[in-house]
Amino acid sequence: MDRQEDSAKIEVEDDTLQSRVRSWVRNFGEAMERGDVDGTVEMFEEGECFWRDLLAFTWNIDTAESRQDICCMLHATLQSTQPRNWELLGDAEGVPGSDVVQCFVTFETQFGRCKGVVKLRGVVDYQCWCLLTTLQELKGHEERAGPRREVGVQHGSIRGRKSWLERRTEELQALGSSRQPYCLIVGGGQNGIVLGARLRRLGVPAIIVEKNACAGDSWRQRYKSLCVHTPVWYDHLPYIPFPDHWPKFASKDQVGDWLEAYTLAMDLVYWASTECKAARFDDSKQRWEVKLLRKLDGTSPNKPIQVTLYPTHLVLATGMSGSPNVPDFPGARDVFQGTQYHSSQFRAGDQWAGKHCVIIGSNNSAHDICAHLWESAAASVTMVQRSPTHIFPSDNFVEVVSAAYLGKHSTAEGDLLLAALPYKLLPQAHIPVASKAGEEHVELYKELEKVGFMHTFGEDGSGMIPLYLRRGSGYYIDVGATELVRAGKVKLKSRVEVVGLSERGVQLSDGSEVEADLVVYATGYKPMNDWAARLISEEVAGKVGLCWGLGSNTVKDPGPWQRELRNMWKPTPQANLWFHGGGFHEARHYSLYLALQIKARMEHIPTPVFRFPPIYSSSL
Repeated sequence: MDRQEDSAKIEVEDDTLQSRVRSWVRNFGEAMERGDVDGTVEMFEEGECFWRDLLAFTWNIDTAESRQDICCMLHATLQSTQPRNWELLGDAEGVPGSDVVQCFVTFETQFGRCKGVVKLRGVVDYQCWCLLTTLQELKGHEERAGPRREVGVQHGSIRGRKSWLERRTEELQALGSSRQPYCLIVGGGQNGIVLGARLRRLGVPAIIVEKNACAGDSWRQRYKSLCVHTPVWYDHLPYIPFPDHWPKFASKDQVGDWLEAYTLAMDLVYWASTECKAARFDDSKQRWEVKLLRKLDGTSPNKPIQVTLYPTHLVLATGMSGSPNVPDFPGARDVFQGTQYHSSQFRAGDQWAGKHCVIIGSNNSAHDICAHLWESAAASVTMVQRSPTHIFPSDNFVEVVSAAYLGKHSTAEGDLLLAALPYKLLPQAHIPVASKAGEEHVELYKELEKVGFMHTFGEDGSGMIPLYLRRGSGYYIDVGATELVRAGKVKLKSRVEVVGLSERGVQLSDGSEVEADLVVYATGYKPMNDWAARLISEEVAGKVGLCWGLGSNTVKDPGPWQRELRNMWKPTPQANLWFHGGGFHEARHYSLYLALQIKARMEHIPTPVFRFPPIYSSSL
């Protein structure tokens, strides 16, 4: 067969594929419009199928994990949703290395416009293996953008005209004073800022409060070698992507400046130097009472003013973790004569030149801080490893998170492709990824073993991504520090526990003592609902349960199985309380769904929530 015949055959096969996929989408949409639940369910694989929904049907973030589960969901939601106008968006494409064909779809519901991803399998007739449905905008309440943008300055001669600056100043003075915010966002890092931008575009009055003096300070104030471990194309903020000349891995100061500029460009109401002290939900008024301490320009830094706000919704956007987890070792409070603090407080290593430094922990922060102290000419740097850590080389990580973004797909499409694989399938999807890293870097892992480093690919061999989702820890994306451990430049004490601190050292369970002028506790953080306990009450924190994690019944991720990340970006058992956390990718993608939920409630759109997961409230 010559090249012309080959080309003709490929075109015929592609036409057949596109025709089969269009037929499936058309039939699926028609069954849904008829309200034919049984007919819809039969279009899914009988043995294994999933339907992940982000608000479109459930007003929740929820995954149905079988035909029976899908049937239950549709019976509960189909009548109120009224889906229609299902259409294929672009061409279907094969998923490399599999028999899966996937495509984007668009459709409408009674209240919104939606997008989805369909993954089909089948030799004769396609059936759905995985379906993702997502609400993208609310009808009649679209973002004020493009042709719907505000006019701005009116042309002509108008007496008493107010400039943009005057109107902006009035807004800043009124919101939180004569006018209450509909939503208060606690935490002004990337999560709070991005959610604030989403709400701003939707016309939701919102205030972001941040204890630091300036937007971006949560990045600027860290140690000078800190950089983002994820590639820039994975980290774009919505509406304003990073410039295409930016480095693959941005430094902390670049990120800090970008967040500050973004806050200004998006006209956000951002209260810096403001600390949230307490919050209480008023059931009778269905609103929060939040007490803040705010330092204003021109006031004494030692005399912040107390402000009380009454938002309808409260969002804790304090990251994916709670407060620092600092162990209380014997001798730490009253014996040790050196300096000690949590890794979150570590700033600069230069002052530790010629000093002996001990880092308790072996994950991302521990490795980064060890490398920084070694670069700063510390006399010795010792890592104390108490449990196994997964080392994932940076190149492998970049390859994994870039597949959906560096081809023909936009950032928004890449987000949908990543979201289209349900969490139940992620471990088996990432076992080959971890195995590939093991094969490509076999010498690295052998040498780490030689120096005593306890390495793991996770309990099921699935590697970093499941570790991140299950517990938010247990790994290090290797951007160079592993070489220092391999070479002995960073000393390693593993398979030991800390039994106490002496005047000038850390005492270990093997009977040894490591000299220390500085002890850094890279020991992670408490669960995110710890913030709810501190700001609201232990009762509310217990009512909400743990945040983050999947209930995989692995280390630090107790069951039962949750289907989705606990309490993240969706309704919680506490009315009008939301949690927003994660890295740049999660901040960008899931802020859309959180903002739409808050906007829908502000506009009194019915939002019947389908299925709350079981609560696990024990602390870790």
